[in-house]
Amino acid sequence: MTAYLHSLGVVCALGRGKAAVARGLLAGDQAGMRLYAKPVAGRHLPVGAVTTDLPDMAQEALHDRTRNNQLLRAAAEEIEADIQAAIARFGPTRIGVVMGTSTSGIQEATEGLARMVRQGRLPADYHYDHQALTAPASFLSDRLQLAGPSYAISTACTSGARALLSARRLLEAGVCDAVLCGGVDSLCDLTLQGFSALEATSETICNPFSINRDGINIGEAAALFLMTREPGPIALLGAGASSDAHHISAPDPQGRGAIEAMRRALENAATRAEQIQYLNLHGTATPHNDAMESHAVAALFPDGVVCSSSKPLTGHTLGAAGALEAAFCWLALSAYNPTRLVPPHLWDGRPDPALPTLRLAAAGTPLPSSGPSRMMSNSFAFGGNNVSLILGEAP
Repeated sequence: MTAYLHSLGVVCALGRGKAAVARGLLAGDQAGMRLYAKPVAGRHLPVGAVTTDLPDMAQEALHDRTRNNQLLRAAAEEIEADIQAAIARFGPTRIGVVMGTSTSGIQEATEGLARMVRQGRLPADYHYDHQALTAPASFLSDRLQLAGPSYAISTACTSGARALLSARRLLEAGVCDAVLCGGVDSLCDLTLQGFSALEATSETICNPFSINRDGINIGEAAALFLMTREPGPIALLGAGASSDAHHISAPDPQGRGAIEAMRRALENAATRAEQIQYLNLHGTATPHNDAMESHAVAALFPDGVVCSSSKPLTGHTLGAAGALEAAFCWLALSAYNPTRLVPPHLWDGRPDPALPTLRLAAAGTPLPSSGPSRMMSNSFAFGGNNVSLILGEAP
């Protein structure tokens, strides 16, 4: 079944709202990449930070007052009119919510616990539910008074992509007539400290697929779609998932799970590899991920495919990344890209001779003008969890 992505609300280091994000994405704007507010293990790390104004959360219930929910509310407010129209059309019991996240409100929770250690009691603004992984889905359902299925997915860096895949299944099964789906993650000490402990973070803006790549930058974002069966201009044409379980944090060096996810997405979309006009790479700029993904892409696209990683523009937004990068494909397919350009790949231009050569998009690279546009977006996660999505102009 083809599912249609009618509306998009988005906020990330590139800005708030579709117009601002599309401009920054296509221009290769790195202004949102800035140093984290405090040192991490003695190092000053760049992050993809949201610096635009966000909704005031003072009137929300205490357990909902987290930056994660604040980012999600910003995305939801952008498409509020479309959401309300869907509620009026289908009713609140027929609209589901599926959100991907990996941080939820863990920053607020850890700050509260730290104050308890220092002061002997929890602060008045602490609530245990801040850290619940289901919090984003519950917040959205409660705020909109929806009564359909509502749940969160937390599969690390594939969470947001899996939310779209899961939303489509709810439509296929006839459980819902519309689903709000996407991903949200906020900057927090826990993830920065954790990735630093893995020696996976870089002290410079990340450099995907370069011989000089030395790690990731963490980012924050929210991307929210309204998905239905009703035809619209942009569709989720296919999705594929796999789990190779090679290692808890390292990918299979040959990319077998990644290849399987991409192949399944192509089959699901009834699309040949040569019909994909652009590939949004997972492209984290870690030595292992980029090596694996290079081999996987070269194996599945022997004739090459124009591709780029958007993480030097936004950081790696973890549980939001799969939805955010699907949103980048959505924007590239939409009227927000009037000159039909491909999102550029920003790096130092020094390829790793040990890796297959990829067709990394330079600034100003146009989309092919012939045939309907189809784009693939890859997401790979710890534990060998892999998802590929194919978005395109609706058939």
